[in-house]
Formats: sequence, C-alpha cells, structure tokens
Amino acid sequence: MTDSPLLDLKSRQRCDSRGSESSDSGGELPTPQHIYISHITCDSFKIGWDLEETGRDRITHYFIDLNKKENANSNKFKHKDVPTKLVAKAVRLPMTVRGHWFLSPRTQYTLSVQTAAKRPDGDYSVSKWSDSVEFGTADYSSVHLSQLLQKAEAMAGRMLPFTVFYRNQQKEYFEEKGPLFSSRDAACSRMLPCVKDDSGSHGSPISGKLEGIFFSCNTEFNTGKPPQDSPYGPFRFQIQADLLFNHDTNLYFGDFYCMYTSYHYVLLVLAPDGTKGDLFCKGRLPLLDHSANPFLSRTKMEDGSLQFRHAQDVILEVIFTEPVDLASGTVTQISGHQVMSLSTTNAKKDPSCKVCNISVGR
Repeated sequence: MTDSPLLDLKSRQRCDSRGSESSDSGGELPTPQHIYISHITCDSFKIGWDLEETGRDRITHYFIDLNKKENANSNKFKHKDVPTKLVAKAVRLPMTVRGHWFLSPRTQYTLSVQTAAKRPDGDYSVSKWSDSVEFGTADYSSVHLSQLLQKAEAMAGRMLPFTVFYRNQQKEYFEEKGPLFSSRDAACSRMLPCVKDDSGSHGSPISGKLEGIFFSCNTEFNTGKPPQDSPYGPFRFQIQADLLFNHDTNLYFGDFYCMYTSYHYVLLVLAPDGTKGDLFCKGRLPLLDHSANPFLSRTKMEDGSLQFRHAQDVILEVIFTEPVDLASGTVTQISGHQVMSLSTTNAKKDPSCKVCNISVGR
C-alpha cells in the first residue's frame, strides 16, 4: 500500500465545473466507482476505488474533491475558503491522503474523485466525477493528546496549594436536588454526571461522550482561597479535595485550549478506578502521576497529611466522573460577580493560537 504525495491544493485543470470532462484522441478515461475509505484518523485516511480496464493505462493523476459537509455544528473557524481540489499522482490503490492544512478532526466530509491524464501542453484530460461519498474524521489519538500535553506542561507555571474543589451554579440547580439548607433532604440529594459539551479542542475525544461533573480548584494568589467571582452562578458547592482526589482516583489529561483571550485552560479528568468513566479514559487520555505532574498534585507529607496543589498560570477545569452527594460538602452563596466572559460552555478553541494548537486540524 503506497502513500500518495499531494502535489498541490487546487486542480490545474481548466474545466472547473463538476461533472465536466475533456478528452483527446485517446478516448475517455474511466470514472472511479465503488469508492471505499478506511484507516480514518483525525488528519488522514486511505482511499481506493474500482476502475474499468478501458483507458486505465493512460491515467497519470487523480483529482480528489474534498469538502466539509455543512451543518449547524461545522467548524467555521478554520479553512472555510481553502481550495479542496487535490492533485495526486496516480499510484497503487489504496493510497493515503494526509495533510493538516485541510483536514479537521471530528468533521463530516463529502468526497468525489476523477481520473486524469496529463497532456503535452500541460493541461489535463479528465474523466467524469465519481458519485459522492461521505465520511467523518476521527478524534485526536493518544499521540496527538501527548503533543497537546507537552504544550500544556510548558504553560502550567508554579504550583499553589488548595484544599477544596468547588462548583458554582444558580440557586435553582441546587434547589432541584432539595432545599439548600436542609441537612435531612441534602443527605439523599446528589449531583449527577452529564455529557460534556463541545467546548475546547475540536478533536477532543471526550466532548459529547464522557459523562462527568465540572469542578474548579483555582485559588486567588493573594488569599489562597477560591475566587469570589464566577461565570456560572452565585451559589457554590465546596468539597474537601481528598474526597474527590484520593489514592483510588485516576487522573487524566483531557485538553488544553484558549478562547481568543490570554487565558489558557487545562481540562483534567478525575475518574475513580474501575468506574465507567475510568474505563472510557483508559487508552484515550494520557494518565498523569498523582504527585509528579505540573497541573494538579496530591502529595503525602512526612507527618501523614496530604497536600494538594494546582497550576498557577492556567485555569484548571476538572471533570469528576461519578455522582457527588451534596451532604459530602457545603453550599453557600458567594459575594462576587457573575463574570460571564469567563464561561467555557460550548466555547470554541482559537485555531490560530500558537501556544495551545498542535500540528493537526484544530
């Protein structure tokens, strides 16, 4: 199986309209049939097709017309206007189509192919276009996430101590689970995991798939306590750090991104060992050492106490994959403002940022 070098990003043929064709005295070229696509990654795929024998020996090139399938959730921030008609030398099929300059992860595409024969004058004779096929690219692989992890590590900065994880919401969120200040009702009230939204990197393997509860642990540098401002609501649930992050909890790196601002976010996953969320993360996300990572650490001190620390120079988002009882923490009202500009709900990653992007589709 031979990889195909892509020669340029736009067809040099003069017949631009779909389905048009040119011919010479050699007769018509065969039209590709029964297109099949396999080995799909976030930035490559293998493609092959069937050809009739007549005219096959004249083929010198393949033209591949690749376009994003437009829908309401399409990634409109990248390569919207890049030409997608690719020229590839005719090689043994199937061939690999690869290139981060035009393929985005988790994106639906339509594709058609025509065969071509280069003429002495530099122009091409071409076949009719094949029938169009559809396919979708894959999530980031573990290799791509490892590259993203390295970039995040370079940004994390010094570590600051913290003692609690917290989650801010509107008053109604907690009241749905029982009256806020009734210990009797709180004992049977729980926060339940929900599917992660589409915020962050476009190729994230957990978006729209992993179920969990978002928590924060960032502290203010001058007070050492959680900030009083929040984009998510004025009521805060706080829980001691060791109840979510203990020796039975696996810690995974999930994402690194920004949203057209100077702030950078690192997403981590806390998954109790052997749970559904943990099994989902295994093999998909990089596993982090509890005490030897630059984002979120748990260290046992000489006196037997535990010290928890978080990265200072990034904003941490922590997903805990299991239900959490309200009785295991406290709910109080904070005094700060609701800063909506800091919300990451369905926020799209800045594809032009050189700090938090890797060399595959955003």
